[in-house]
Amino acid sequence: MNRWDTPRAAYATDPARSRGRLHSEPESVHRTPFERDRDRIVHASAFRRLKGKTQVFVAHEGDHYRTRLTHSLEVAQIARAVSRRLGLDVDLAEACALAHDIGHPPFGHTGEDVLDACMVNFGGFDHNAQTLRVLTKLERRYPSFDGLNLSWETLEGVVKHNGPLIRDGVGLADLPVAIQEYDASHDLELDTWPGLEAQVAAHADDIAYNNHDVDDGLRAGLFTLAELRDSVPLIARAAASVETDYPGLAEDRLVAEMVRRLIGDWIRDLVEESRRRIAEAAPGSAEDVRGCGRPLISFSAEMIELQASLRRFLMQRMYRHWRVNRSRSHAKRILKALFELFLREPETLPPGWRSSDDDPHRTARRICDYVAGMTDDYAIEEHRRLFSLDR
Repeated sequence: MNRWDTPRAAYATDPARSRGRLHSEPESVHRTPFERDRDRIVHASAFRRLKGKTQVFVAHEGDHYRTRLTHSLEVAQIARAVSRRLGLDVDLAEACALAHDIGHPPFGHTGEDVLDACMVNFGGFDHNAQTLRVLTKLERRYPSFDGLNLSWETLEGVVKHNGPLIRDGVGLADLPVAIQEYDASHDLELDTWPGLEAQVAAHADDIAYNNHDVDDGLRAGLFTLAELRDSVPLIARAAASVETDYPGLAEDRLVAEMVRRLIGDWIRDLVEESRRRIAEAAPGSAEDVRGCGRPLISFSAEMIELQASLRRFLMQRMYRHWRVNRSRSHAKRILKALFELFLREPETLPPGWRSSDDDPHRTARRICDYVAGMTDDYAIEEHRRLFSLDR
């Protein structure tokens, strides 16, 4: 028995059998490799900047809405809860959850779309690949290597949390350059499913953002609870259960309790369906999980259908709301203008971000790294500094 032995299922990822790190390091006496990964992510500067990055709303629109940081913490909490009930390694699940959004640019998915368009001639932009780039190259905290030097299992989980990247006619050459480059030196087996902990983190992400978008959308007045109940059976059922237990409850408390119960329902369904799939596949190790050719962590068919109705509602009433569209339009102009100015006049970049050569691809990628690392407010302020004569 080794010092890290804790009760876990045979199909869980065993930290004592980790495939290690790209750069060899002495093991910790007190922490497993996955605990160390989690701690390194939490202490990373890119992780701290998530507090100033939002998904739907822009940071300056109010401090009551979720940010990428609070979202990541919610995902981690859900991932730990599910992993514990399935007998998985909770530290690995938490590390994957905390790192999953670390490569997102400012202004949510709008920022990603803008940077991808700006980088169309220079290899494109993908937030998942940017996360890998941050974790393996852009963080500069250690004397012997760039990046955080995370374990193979954590990096695999971050890159493949939604499943194999090489499949259905997609080859290695079709993937973002950052993933190709890293895989050449540290094979992440991009044609297989990841361990169950990473699969749990991906579904925890769904649970977190579905529910906090409901909460934030109601708080912002983009739709009413009555409209939500009329259109989404899952919401109607949860709200009715709260009203049965607490007649006459004020709406703000009703919504909070409703969201709490919804999260519980999603977790319960995910655990039950995943247990069924695991029992059916009967994997004897984490390697069996990777080789089974299909995901073993999933919601039930009924929950997937109920979730689809909520997403349709949020797409129409929240993500495409005219107020959100205005913020998105503003964000597009800011990031596009910043990128194009830096590309035309790279001498306006801060010294630490200037390329040491004239290669246009490397210059564009460094500009992209700089812009992607900005918070919402920093991007707005940088735009003011560069385009307003009064600054």
